[in-house]
Amino acid sequence: MPLAATGALVASASAARTAVAAFNVITLEHVEAVIAGAEAVQAPVVLQISENAVTFRQGQVLPLARAATAAAERSTVPVALHLDHVQSDDLLRQAPGAGFSSVMYDAAHLPYEENLAATRAAADWGHAQGLWIEAELGEVGGKDGRAPLDAHAPGARTDPAEARAFVAGSGVDALAVAIGSSHAMRTRTATLDHDLLKRLAASAGVPLVLHGSSGVRAGEVSAAVAGGIAKVNVGTALNLTMTRAIREYLAVHPDAVDSRTYLSVAREAMVGTVTQLITVVRGGPGQ
Repeated sequence: MPLAATGALVASASAARTAVAAFNVITLEHVEAVIAGAEAVQAPVVLQISENAVTFRQGQVLPLARAATAAAERSTVPVALHLDHVQSDDLLRQAPGAGFSSVMYDAAHLPYEENLAATRAAADWGHAQGLWIEAELGEVGGKDGRAPLDAHAPGARTDPAEARAFVAGSGVDALAVAIGSSHAMRTRTATLDHDLLKRLAASAGVPLVLHGSSGVRAGEVSAAVAGGIAKVNVGTALNLTMTRAIREYLAVHPDAVDSRTYLSVAREAMVGTVTQLITVVRGGPGQ
């Protein structure tokens, strides 16, 4: 089926008091695993390509974006394409022509007023191109290889009054909020501030997004969705699964040289992770 629109998937999830799972992809194996996992549970899904992934792909967004689009068009479930954690205005401007319906514009590392001004400009331009724009307030941390941010550090968490003002001033369509998670966590030990989430959901006026969910236990994710999160981003969990599967395969088959052998094992392992995480995001049991 044709590419779905991220905004439509998030709006539908928000109206139903559930969330849509959004998975960061780096390789075609990631793409195929995410779509297969979503089809296994017949759930819509968002494929996300981050600015870091574009950098890894030699600065070219089109090859992976077009591969993702081709795979999505063969899917039996709605699949949207989202450009994630964009700081480059040049990359932002490539989004409409590359098939993306949405962009997460990331100026959260800047002081509040600079974040607001940069995000307002990105949202104005993006909306004129038909893009759905997500931003971040507070700093979830752990991006770009940095150590995960102390979730209790001053200024780390999103302030509800600031969130209301930021959304009104920037015109964004969704807001990623800092409520205790952090990017790139390899263990599921983060504890979310559900009282803060409740206040943010009441004040922000747009759907809320959880970044850094790989470090959050299943029950915490489910509670966050019940508390107002409408989009849940997943990245590190897939990479952990992929790397673990390859290591285990090569430990048993040290003479293997055909990448198809271990990549197929890794892809299948990621399918399992995707189905489990989508089930959690949609309110089902998980680990």
